[in-house]
Amino acid sequence: MERVLGIGGYFLRAADPIALGAWYRECLGLDADENGAWRQEAGTTVFAAFESGTDYFGSRTQQTMLNFRARDLDAMLAQLRAKGAEVSAETQDMDGVGRFGWVTDPEGNRVELWQPAA
Repeated sequence: MERVLGIGGYFLRAADPIALGAWYRECLGLDADENGAWRQEAGTTVFAAFESGTDYFGSRTQQTMLNFRARDLDAMLAQLRAKGAEVSAETQDMDGVGRFGWVTDPEGNRVELWQPAA
């Protein structure tokens, strides 16, 4: 059976694509090139389906949620707050999985940040 090899891209609709791309570069350090290509560090990628009524993604109109791995969740959340980003006050710890925090991008998309367990 033929299989996919990994995530090839994640695409967002945006009222201002240039500004949204700049936000991801400036606030999260996502160093994508002019075509959006980004060489991420090796690590686990989770692909999971959630119940249609979940509130986990924030707004019920948001159908997917992007999750980024972070080396130091607390430092990343502090960096985002310092840049004026809308950061959730809560974090979540899951034994054996890691820690989670959330930020909302300028277009209203809830983004999850994950510091995997050691």
